[in-house]
Amino acid sequence: MKRVYKMEDLDCPSCAAEMERALAKLDGVEAVNVNFMGCRLTLEADEQRFDEIMKRVVKTCRKIEPDCRILL
Repeated sequence: MKRVYKMEDLDCPSCAAEMERALAKLDGVEAVNVNFMGCRLTLEADEQRFDEIMKRVVKTCRKIEPDCRILL
């Protein structure tokens, strides 16, 4: 399943790249793109576990940039 989310307060292109690398390593994530200029997260993940994966995505992003929010 592929979904696109808007991100708020994504302030740093380096942090966006770090998020993308970290999210790509999560179990169940098939593809991910963090677009700094568009403030978008594109996530393709296992449909059966999507909600569980999304919780880990949010937690991982907060560790990297605490002020950034993913608008679900």
